[in-house]
Order: sequence, then structure tokens, then C-alpha cells
Amino acid sequence: MPHSTNYLAFDLGASSGRAVIGRFNGSTVDLEEIHRFPNGAIELPGGLFWDAVGLFGEILTGLRKAASTSGGLKSAGLDTWGVDYALLDRAGELIGNPHCYRDPRVDGAMDEAFKTVRRDQIFDYTGIQFMAFNTLFQLCASVRDNSPQLEIAETFLTMPDLFNYWLTGTKVCEFSNATTTQCFDPRKRAWSTDLLNALHIPSHIFPEIVQPGTSLGRVRNSIALEAGIKDLNVVAPACHDTGSAVAAVPMASDDALYISLGTWALMGAEIREPAINEKSLTHNFTNEGGVDGTYRFLKNIAGLWLVQESKRTWDLAGNVLSFDELTGRAQQAPSLTALIDPDHPDFVAPGDMPGRIRTFCKHTNQSPPESEGEVIRCALDSLALKCRFVLGNIREALGKPFATIHVVGGGIQNTLLCQLIADATGLQVQAGPVEATALGNILVQAIANGDIGNLSEAREVVRASTPIQTYDPNPSAIWDDAYARFLKLVS
Repeated sequence: MPHSTNYLAFDLGASSGRAVIGRFNGSTVDLEEIHRFPNGAIELPGGLFWDAVGLFGEILTGLRKAASTSGGLKSAGLDTWGVDYALLDRAGELIGNPHCYRDPRVDGAMDEAFKTVRRDQIFDYTGIQFMAFNTLFQLCASVRDNSPQLEIAETFLTMPDLFNYWLTGTKVCEFSNATTTQCFDPRKRAWSTDLLNALHIPSHIFPEIVQPGTSLGRVRNSIALEAGIKDLNVVAPACHDTGSAVAAVPMASDDALYISLGTWALMGAEIREPAINEKSLTHNFTNEGGVDGTYRFLKNIAGLWLVQESKRTWDLAGNVLSFDELTGRAQQAPSLTALIDPDHPDFVAPGDMPGRIRTFCKHTNQSPPESEGEVIRCALDSLALKCRFVLGNIREALGKPFATIHVVGGGIQNTLLCQLIADATGLQVQAGPVEATALGNILVQAIANGDIGNLSEAREVVRASTPIQTYDPNPSAIWDDAYARFLKLVS
């Protein structure tokens, strides 16, 4: 067996996290999940929060389990969801639990911000898609509410930066995640202090920004001793999970798009310079940082959140069905009947998602889906049509055609959705890898350690390491008719 170099990836999502060991033998990477744990927002009197300390405890458990890895570990890297953040005081201690991006405190904050700085000016500063829960508007909500936390804050860290600080003692923000905050100027490649100051957000709390692949130092001695790991180096991969996922998209040409498919469906193109223009603003696209100086020109779409929250609603009612069972029932349900806009504000917060879908359909003069299969089919058909909608916007904003869509992430296990995306867009879909985020995390570590030369070589490793499933589109006028109906729901 060829000698392998071992890397440890921590991948934390909004619903679960895991520790994964990647064994790189020079040409392929073999992944082994060694620890998995749940994650979720906790409702307290002050709103929705993340259990940051509890999550860090799970990271330490992952370190302990990794300590026995044969051959040792070359480095570790960590990625999480974006947008959310923590504040530290002058002693470096956490000031309160970090809020969850779905917390209602952000209601109205974006519109209030526009009264001070126009929407088009904010986009010109940052190039970031407008969503009510963006970091910028979370901070605006704190300013509006006279939060005492901002008064005593000394350091701002995004969620992965917080965990990296607790691991190493290094207080920095990693580039790919910093760009998601809408507090970053991609032209200057620095924090947008002019914008922050205009909105009365204290700009002095924002630390140094480092690039993906930066070594953050060794794991602190007390952690290394407790976990039984000696001299483990921590590397910042693309600390935003989508940044890591896109690094593992096996694109071989620039006429390919990607969708990182999970709770969110993040659809876009990889570009070398941010596309900050009128069409990008009109279509509400984002320019987020990637690996090797790239930018992720993309749109956030509410992905399998609709399915996940529907399942949770039924589970709570005692009607427990697996995701596979729900997809099977959706396969048998009538197609392209009731449609919704997956990104309508009614579907953002947790709650009775099947009820909300039925209410939306009633309000738009459609026959609402009744059975579980019909509800899920409505969600999946609508998501595929939203991908077609975003495809058209990307073509317009970037002024170029595309031939292929690479779909990566856990959502590709929903083979029905992959085929629906191909049918709706008319483009070939290539699905894989399923473990894109962890794999991308590990590949950036390998580049940082000199085991892989660059991003192009890393994608060759992806193609050699994982099977890719191809879905060819089935042209049909039925999709065109459904898309015409769909446009009335999103316009």
C-alpha cells in the first residue's frame, strides 16, 4: 500500500458537524469520518443562539479520536457556515453566545441601513448579495438596539475564526469567510472601513485577514496534552464551507457552473475578479472569496431546507419518514403541479413548512399539495426551476454561456433532484463528490503543506478519488410551461 499523508478536517454545518480524516497517497484521497455530532440553534429569552462552547467540545472529541490515527496527522483545518460571528472582550473572552442567522432580531435592520447608505452603494463597496441575515445587518441590528456587547467588544471573529482562536490562540479572519460578511471590500481586499463607519459599526474590532492555506500555528499545549496530539499544525483552509466545497468541484473548463447542494443550494461560477456591476446588483448576486485568489460569483438559494424542515415538522407530529422514503413518495407524486418560490420570506424561519407551502399555494391560486409526497415534489420541482432562473441571471450578468453544472455536497444523494435540475435547466448535471466540503478542506491543507501544487492539481485528485454521476437533460415543453408559471411567483 502506498504511503499516505493524513489530514484532519472539521466540517461544521448548521445542522451537524463532523471530523474527517483524509489520507492522501499522492494521487487520491480516502476519507474516513471519525466523529459526527448534531448542531442546531437554541432558543433562549434573547433569541436564537449557537452553543459555541458545546461545539468546541465536540471539536476536542474529534481531536482525541484522531490521536490514534496510524502515521500521525500532518495538519488540521476547520470550516463552518458563514455570516455568524462572535465578539471577544479585551481579555480575549467570548461576550455572550453567538446569535444564529435565523434570529428575528435582524428584522428591519437592512431597510434601516439603506436609510443611511443606499443599497447600490453598499453593493459597490462589497459586491455581496443582499440577505437580511448578512453579518453587516446583524451588526446594524446591534447598533440599532444599543447592544452593550458592541461597546465592550475588542475583536470580531466569524465562527470558524473563533474555533481556530480557541485551538491556537491566533485571532485572525480567514479570507473566504470574511467576504461573506458584507463588511469586506473585494477591490481593496480589506475590511470596508468607510461602510462600517458610515453605519456606526466599530471598525477597530475587525482583525487581520489571512488567505486560505495560511498556517495559524500549533494546537495550544493544554489541548494537545489533553487530546494526546503532539505538535499538530492548524491550517486555515477555505474556512467558509462553500469555499471549501467549491475547491473540490472537479471543473476542467470555465464553461461550467457549480451548485453546492445541502441545506442551501449555492449556485454560481468561479471567476478571477469580482463582478460588481449593475446586472449583478439587479439580480442580487454575491462575490465571495475562494481559493487561489478566485471569487465565487453565486446566488444563495434555499436548498433542501424546505425538505429538512418539512421532515422535522412531520417527525414532531409522530409521522416519522426517512429522507429516502420522502423522495420515493415525491417520485410517485404528480410533477410540476403546485409551485412555490423557495426563497420567499415565508419559508426562511423554522416552523410548519408543509403548512406554509400549502398557504403559499392557496394565496397564489394554486391547488395546494396535500400528501407528504406532493409537498416534497412541490419543493423539489420549485428548487429545480429556481436553478433555471438563476442560470439565466448568471448568463446575463457574466455575458457568457455555460454547458455543464457540477453539483456537489450531501444533496446529490437526492438523485431525483439532480435529474430535475438537468431537466429544468437543459444542461448536463455532473454530480459528485458528495463529501465536497471535507475534501476541499483537506486539499487546501495539502496545497499548504506542499503535497499538491495548486488548485488545478487538487481538482485532478478529486476526479481520481470520487465517482461522478452524469444526468443528461430530458427536453420537454412541460418544463417551459411550468417555468412560465414559476416566473409569475418570483417577479
